[in-house]
Amino acid sequence: MEFIVISGLSGAGKSRAASFMEDIGYFVVDNMPAALIPKFAELCMAGQGQYDRVAIVCDIRGGQTFDGLFSALADLEKMGCDHKILYVEASPETIIKRYKETRRRHPLAKDNRSLDEAVRLERTILAPVRSRAEYVVDTTAFSTAKLRGEILRIFGDGGPQQAMSVSVISFGFKYGIPIEADLVFDVRFLPNPFYIAELRHQTGIDKPVYDFVFGYQQSKDFMTYLERLIGFLLPQYVEEGKAALVIAIGCTGGQHRSVAVTRALADFIRQKGYNATENHRDMTRAQ
Repeated sequence: MEFIVISGLSGAGKSRAASFMEDIGYFVVDNMPAALIPKFAELCMAGQGQYDRVAIVCDIRGGQTFDGLFSALADLEKMGCDHKILYVEASPETIIKRYKETRRRHPLAKDNRSLDEAVRLERTILAPVRSRAEYVVDTTAFSTAKLRGEILRIFGDGGPQQAMSVSVISFGFKYGIPIEADLVFDVRFLPNPFYIAELRHQTGIDKPVYDFVFGYQQSKDFMTYLERLIGFLLPQYVEEGKAALVIAIGCTGGQHRSVAVTRALADFIRQKGYNATENHRDMTRAQ
């Protein structure tokens, strides 16, 4: 069982880090009181694999002393529950700027304490937690995508390709373009099996139709260029922090050409190591 405690400075990006960990399969709980951590861990360990990857956010909102957290972590060790601390921080200047931009109130900015004083006091209070952290992430110069990439680097178990899911959809233009599509490609210029009597009532999944579509040089050339383009774009989207990409391939009715190209492109993407699914939206519609 993986048990991760996320802590760190307010405004440094703990909530975003937690959401990114949730994206890669962690069960995340925000602002859990330290006294409840051992009981929560006990329940997770009895869950028969349902909660093998757990992350909890524990920070200054739970109080200005972390003795309770350290006591809870000691209890976890006695239970045989391995745990690690992820500490998220940023420079005081960066945190102050973020609070001014969002107009949120810092948890310690009270009793006539200025924002600058609150930020520096929190850093002092959290120093013992930082000293015990296995992972320290400084988000001062991080974009959201960069933070996501760092979380995936530390906690992801499938490499950068697994950070983004790719869905390839075939469709018919006569039924409309899928509204969820990020990229749309029109393959109506390819030779159409619809006009071959024995192929008309088959689909691009059937070998005769697939072979017909890719029996033409223009189809082969198109796939060469398409694979080159998609092969270039995929790592760029991963670097940018995109979690899901939808590629739509359209022909007139969504039964023949788009289905064949979708199948070929999904296979290519999987060969590149990405999670790729294919969906043929209009394939079974009456033509």
